[in-house]
Amino acid sequence: MTTSPADFAARLRARERILGYWVVLDNPVGTERLAGLGYDYVCVDAQHGLLDYKGTLGAMTAIDARGTCAGMVRVPANDGFWIGQALDAGARGVIVPLVNTAEEAAAAVRACRYPPHGVRSYGPMRSGLRVGPTPAEANEQVACVVMIETAQALGNTAEICATEGLDGVYIGPSDLTIALGGRTSTDPSVAEAFDAALTTVAEAAKSAGIAAGIHCPDGVTAAKRLAQGFTFATVSSDLVHLEQAAAAHLRDARG
Repeated sequence: MTTSPADFAARLRARERILGYWVVLDNPVGTERLAGLGYDYVCVDAQHGLLDYKGTLGAMTAIDARGTCAGMVRVPANDGFWIGQALDAGARGVIVPLVNTAEEAAAAVRACRYPPHGVRSYGPMRSGLRVGPTPAEANEQVACVVMIETAQALGNTAEICATEGLDGVYIGPSDLTIALGGRTSTDPSVAEAFDAALTTVAEAAKSAGIAAGIHCPDGVTAAKRLAQGFTFATVSSDLVHLEQAAAAHLRDARG
């Protein structure tokens, strides 16, 4: 089946299996090349990534240049300004960090939708070129995903997933591991509690009929998480893979 970036939000809502890639570098040409590899989306990290708004805008333009991949943005915070700016740049979905309650999830949803369904301000300087310029079209073609990454959010998972208009939830494994008592972002001592948390989130999303996503360090882990009931997964990041590839070549060269 042939899909297009315009189908992305609908596919996410339908709980189709979707794979994405993570970008933290302000490198439009590199991002453009990644967008042509066959991933369903490329997500730009405006929270912890090394790019500003111009970098985010350049990344969205580069992703769209390939014409086969949807651009997403993890915004810096659950704030209407950051969400609106990312969507105006042409993002077809946002991942909103540190959402702890259903009320906070509802605020994120409202920031993604134009009135009367939300409070998004109209000014699609670039998104109007790519994401259907009328408010109703934009509302349909934009996905709102919130992160489950704290102990409070985990306790409120069912209520968050039941938020009207929410398209999906997304686990930040590093923060969630620390929230569960991990001394590091990958502390194996909390592995059992972490796996139980994954089950909680995946089952709550399924019951609510929304997408369940998770960040993964590699493709093998992404396949495992999809098999566990998650509907979309993001693979690692450009910076991590750049370092890994360079280190591997150096080892090979030194014999």
